[in-house]
Amino acid sequence: MEETDREAVATAVQRVAGMLQRPDQLDKVEQYRRREARKKASVEARLKAAIQSQLDGVRTGLSQLHNALNDVKDIQQSLIDVNKDWRQSINTIENLKDVKDAVVQHSQLAAAVENLKNIFSVPEIVRETQDLIERGELLQAHRKLMDLECSRDNLMYEQYRMDSKNTHDMNLIHTYFGDMQKLSEELAKQLWMVVQRSLVTVRRDPTLLVSVVRIIEREEKIDRRMLDRKKQTGFIPPGRPKKWKEKMFNILERTVSIRIEGTQADTRESDKMWLVRHLEIIRKYVLDDLLVAKTLLDQCFPPHYDIFKRLLNMYHQALSTRMQELAAEDLEANEIVSLLTWVLNTYKSTEMMGNSELSPEVDANSLNLLLSQNVVDELLSKYMSTLTSNIIGWLRKALETDKKDWVKETEPEADQDGYYQTTLPAIVFQMFEQNLQVAAQINEDLKTKVLLLCLQQMNSFLTRYKEEAQFYKEEHLKNRQYPQCYVQYMIAVINNCQTFKESIISLKRKYLKVEMEETLSSSHASMDAILDIIAKEGCSSLLDEVFMDLEPHLNELMTKKWLLGSNAVGTICVTVEDYFNDFAKIKKPYKKTMTMEAHRRVVVEYIRAIMLKRISFKNAEERKEGAEKMIKEAEQFRFLFKKLTSGSGEDTEGLCDIIEAIAEVIKLTDPSLLYLEVSTLVSKYPDIRDDHIAALLTVRGDASRDMKQTIIETLDQGPSQPNPNYVPIFKEITVPTLTVPKLLK
Repeated sequence: MEETDREAVATAVQRVAGMLQRPDQLDKVEQYRRREARKKASVEARLKAAIQSQLDGVRTGLSQLHNALNDVKDIQQSLIDVNKDWRQSINTIENLKDVKDAVVQHSQLAAAVENLKNIFSVPEIVRETQDLIERGELLQAHRKLMDLECSRDNLMYEQYRMDSKNTHDMNLIHTYFGDMQKLSEELAKQLWMVVQRSLVTVRRDPTLLVSVVRIIEREEKIDRRMLDRKKQTGFIPPGRPKKWKEKMFNILERTVSIRIEGTQADTRESDKMWLVRHLEIIRKYVLDDLLVAKTLLDQCFPPHYDIFKRLLNMYHQALSTRMQELAAEDLEANEIVSLLTWVLNTYKSTEMMGNSELSPEVDANSLNLLLSQNVVDELLSKYMSTLTSNIIGWLRKALETDKKDWVKETEPEADQDGYYQTTLPAIVFQMFEQNLQVAAQINEDLKTKVLLLCLQQMNSFLTRYKEEAQFYKEEHLKNRQYPQCYVQYMIAVINNCQTFKESIISLKRKYLKVEMEETLSSSHASMDAILDIIAKEGCSSLLDEVFMDLEPHLNELMTKKWLLGSNAVGTICVTVEDYFNDFAKIKKPYKKTMTMEAHRRVVVEYIRAIMLKRISFKNAEERKEGAEKMIKEAEQFRFLFKKLTSGSGEDTEGLCDIIEAIAEVIKLTDPSLLYLEVSTLVSKYPDIRDDHIAALLTVRGDASRDMKQTIIETLDQGPSQPNPNYVPIFKEITVPTLTVPKLLK
């Protein structure tokens, strides 16, 4: 207490010190005293009020505790009295057991009396119900059936209450109402027939379908009531719950499955298009059924049945099952495509589930796939495997057919520009095009795979094509009279190479994405190379044909007969021009190459004739005459090949210049300048060899052995500065015998 007083005094001192910090505040001391007095009085009043309130609460609490104690004592006394009365009444309750049994028996008898009319009229009601069912009056029939079931169930329930173990009486009641069970089954059959034909019935007689749904709803309510009573009493009538609603949906599901499976009218043996027809019928039936279900059937069922959604799921599941069954069959390639196209594209398209009349209830994009991805992948793998075998077979057959055309006695067909061709490229790429169009119906990935497959098989096919063209040439060489149109068909083979090139480019441009082109660049280059080889070998074989006919005339060159006035070169030019009239049917890229090669070979054969040393000029007059003839014939060749190249003259001047340069060496009259002339020839054509120079000097006829050796040795020591644009020609020419063997060195 003293400590509290000291703290109060200290606090008061601090407050006073805080109020009297300046001299002018001393004038307000009285004012401060009054204010503090008011505060003190206020605090004391609040304190007194709080203490008084606490005291009142304690007083009230004590009063309530006293009352509660009295109530507890009263309750205790009442319980004692109740316990006493209960003990006294036990004997009385046991004496009332007979009354209780009488009450139960009275209840059963009352139920029997209540149903007495129905019990006696059961046979009659059964007959009436049977008649109603046969007449199709299902609602009335069900009403009577319900009355019969109600009578039976009440009787059995009362019997169960009286003696649940008395099976004899239960069986007696059940037997008496036995015909009622048959009626229930007969009515159910009628209901299920209507349910099975619900999509037809709803259009013809929607009232009948509504009646069936009402009957099913009644049975569902009875089932629920019976199940609730079973929870309370343990009793449930025989045949309950009927679960007719569940059975109805099971029947609908089975009906949908049968409808889907029953659309297959044909087999592969009877119709190659059986699967296409089957899938189209399914599409039409499913779409029609769902439209009917949405517009009509939905109105005949209670909203909580959600009948349209249930039917949609049933159709989806039935379709999925059917597609899996079809996928498991041994399908051909075209059938796999038809199935996958239908499953992946048609099913969700506007032609079926994406139809605007089905929205918004049906969201095609939210539907699951009819086939799992694994099954789809397996089908695609099988399709690619089958397609590979088919393409190989198709290509082999196409080539065999084309080979048969090669031996015909009639010329091949020409295109709109007059170029010979066969049907092979058109057949091959039409087949590729058809398979790519089919693959594109499924998805982009398969289209790309099929394109890669086609080009891969095309690569192998071109190798076989090259071998067959070579074999064709070899067979012709055994008998040049057969086949009769060998030249024309070899031209067609060459032209086919260009057509193949153009078709490959067109195919890639049409079906290959830009980003995939680099992947196929090596394959494309390989095919182009093979086609160029085929065309080159074809052109070579045609030129071989030309030069076999020219051989007698080439053998006349640089002989005495030639010097005396033979017209071998004129005949050569006429023959070449005649052949090139046929070669005009070759397409430009290869025709140009062939013309240049023909020009080159003519010049090579002419120079080879010189190097064969068939003639050795005896004097300057013969050398002059022979050289001038060579120059004249070079000009004939130049004119011929200018004409064959349509006047372009490309790569023709240089080749004929070689003949003229050799003629100048032969024509030279001053032997002392021979070395200079030969060295000029060697500088222009650096691939000329010693044996060529020796042969040329031998033809000239006035060079001694020592002169030949000196010229050759001097040229060997001189520097060689070949023209970088020069294409070697002398390396193709061999000299049969050496006048000056290299052993002299």
